[in-house]
Amino acid sequence: MGRLKTLHKISVAPMMDYTDRHARYLFRLLSPHSILYTEMINAKALLFGNHEDLLRYSDEEHPLVIQLGGSDPAEMANAAKLAEAAGYDEINVNVGCPSDRVQSGAFGACLMATPELVAEIFSAIQSSVDIPATIKHRIGIDDQDSFADLENFVLTAVESGCSTFIIHARKAWLKGLSPKKNRDIPPLDYERVYRLKQDYPELNIIINGGIKTVEQVRVHLQHTDGVMIGREAYNQPWLLSELECLLYQGRSELLSRSDVQKKYASYIQTELQTGTSAHALVRPLSGLFHGMAGARQWRRMLSDSVQNSAKNIYDLPEQVAEFIR
Repeated sequence: MGRLKTLHKISVAPMMDYTDRHARYLFRLLSPHSILYTEMINAKALLFGNHEDLLRYSDEEHPLVIQLGGSDPAEMANAAKLAEAAGYDEINVNVGCPSDRVQSGAFGACLMATPELVAEIFSAIQSSVDIPATIKHRIGIDDQDSFADLENFVLTAVESGCSTFIIHARKAWLKGLSPKKNRDIPPLDYERVYRLKQDYPELNIIINGGIKTVEQVRVHLQHTDGVMIGREAYNQPWLLSELECLLYQGRSELLSRSDVQKKYASYIQTELQTGTSAHALVRPLSGLFHGMAGARQWRRMLSDSVQNSAKNIYDLPEQVAEFIR
């Protein structure tokens, strides 16, 4: 696993339309130690599209993992080479996305039906780059959802050299459920992930799915090597700061909400000058005051800043100071 092994304790899941580089910049302000993931990037898009734009990120985002989607071992290996050259710290193979679009490309969760192909993909990546590689997958798909099925999938990948598995503790229904419903309807089965770690303690097992509180994280870390936070990191990003405080350093050593906002406001000003959309820049901020008095006013202020004029965005540091006073 290399130098990122101990850092996998807390990570933020790759989420399409959510974990763009702006959200990741905010997450890093809140949590210096957590591992951040890109949205899934199709290997073909990297190889045949504008890979420089797709691979763009801020240096502050490290440690940063790129998640690749694809089913052709050679294409995945070549895409991994581009990611390594761009400075990413790790490659992750998507074997968990259940969307129809991804299935039509014969990758994502449907690859769980072909563990030998996943092993071939992983082996091709690992032999092509010097940075670590991992696999993110479900506990099963459709009727292939027994513990034996999960065990066979994992052990086949282990034979190709994989030692770190990020496991979404839900099966995926490839037909009949939308990606959104696949995040909620199949029941969570944390015990199955716990059992895998218990039976194979030498593996690095990261658990993912439905994790929303510090206490839940505390419980999961008693049974697994790490926890991956999904949409809750976007809905209430301050959770990342709370986890940072719990696992790595005291509150006094971390940025306050006001400091986070001021630093992010400076980032907004820089990005606006390069032509970045104001909406894309402000969107990650919406949940930062989740659960606090004034959270609604905060969201309204952000919305007004985008809708009224770009100038309001440039004034965001002053607006922040007024809001939290």
